[in-house]
Amino acid sequence: MTDIFNHLCGQPGFFLLAGPCVIEGEEMAYSIGRKIKSICDPLGIAFAFKGSYRKANRSRLDSFQGIGDIEALQILAGVGRELGVPVVTDIHEPEEAAMAADFVDILQIPAFLCRQTDLLLAAGRTGKAVNIKKGQFLAPESMKFAVDKIRSCGNNDVAVTDRGTTFGYGDLIVDFRGIPEMQQACKTPVIVDCTHSLQQPNTAGGVTGGKPELIETIARAAVAVGADGLFLETHHDPAKAKSDGANMLRLDLLEPLLTRLTAIRKTIDQF
Repeated sequence: MTDIFNHLCGQPGFFLLAGPCVIEGEEMAYSIGRKIKSICDPLGIAFAFKGSYRKANRSRLDSFQGIGDIEALQILAGVGRELGVPVVTDIHEPEEAAMAADFVDILQIPAFLCRQTDLLLAAGRTGKAVNIKKGQFLAPESMKFAVDKIRSCGNNDVAVTDRGTTFGYGDLIVDFRGIPEMQQACKTPVIVDCTHSLQQPNTAGGVTGGKPELIETIARAAVAVGADGLFLETHHDPAKAKSDGANMLRLDLLEPLLTRLTAIRKTIDQF
């Protein structure tokens, strides 16, 4: 049985789940992973590399979904081995859990699927750490029941991630009261997704928009209210990214952002 989230939470400050939205190829994945680690190590930030091996929840049929499941999973595993960090990826169907578990350390449940019992149980039974994203339609305290499904498998290595709540048809709002509420109700680490929270879904063109200029705003607030971890998607050139480019952080902005966030957490921890 893994104990990854206890390890990540055992480091000072906050931990980070970060990487590209989807694995587009080997070179980009390794390059992004190496850069993130080179930033996190001097700042003392525990880091897990994130990348989706396939994007199943796309608005349009012609949207990019991936380079191939096994190829992308092998790349993820390789990045983890080289950098010596845990690796996290999304799964969408129960039968994907065992397959992905052969390559990664943390299985992530997408927000839209956080109530899918068979999916949660399949993830829990692998013995891998599980990160459950809070549904955009759920109250924070309701995430307790998703966590209970993982724990029913004898797996206590679980975290929950807030990625905003649906506001109207095309916006999301992060209610920061939900961070301590989930910490209390779920008894797990709570992560704030600083990039997907800024999506603008359901656009008329079928391509999700976003407000990346507010990533630091969300991240600062998350650190200030005591979130255990941050989730960030980043890319060398978000405008050319094949998925979710509209709300990703440009990679060259990551170091100054994390430097400021680390200073904020150190200040908060003094009180």
